[in-house]
Amino acid sequence: MVSGARLRYASNSPATLPVTIPMSDTTLTLQSLAAPILRSVPEAVICCDLQGIIRVWNPGCEKVFGWSAAEALGQSLDLIIPERMRKAHWEGFDAAVARGGVKSGRAAMITRALHKTRESIYVDMSFEMVRDAQGQLLGSVAVARDATQRYTEEKALRKQLAELTAAKS
Repeated sequence: MVSGARLRYASNSPATLPVTIPMSDTTLTLQSLAAPILRSVPEAVICCDLQGIIRVWNPGCEKVFGWSAAEALGQSLDLIIPERMRKAHWEGFDAAVARGGVKSGRAAMITRALHKTRESIYVDMSFEMVRDAQGQLLGSVAVARDATQRYTEEKALRKQLAELTAAKS
């Protein structure tokens, strides 16, 4: 086994990956790595087509949102979008499709999502549009992690700080 082996992708561009691979297997393609990577990352990785239909749902999604891949694949993103946020979501989604991308400078953001239990959760989520090799827009990808505990703890700390500040005045 070789750690951090020098690899060449199918495009022949060199890349150094922090992976351990058998010495005899020195040619990996993005295609051969994509599925194992998606299965391995703890974050939820969701990919949808241009109509907002879920096409990729990794094991991290099941941990964050509760739905299995069998339940989520082929469903609308509405599966995880709270009812009161759907109009704004779809307006933003349609604008990103029309623009051909998300607004520049958009970093990850904490937003509300819907768990299978119908419980509202907070997720730290980032988005990007997905294109094929020819530049044709295919859909979007989002990476998310559950931020409910962190968000509620920070909210409680902000409230406590506000109360302490008000008491000093």
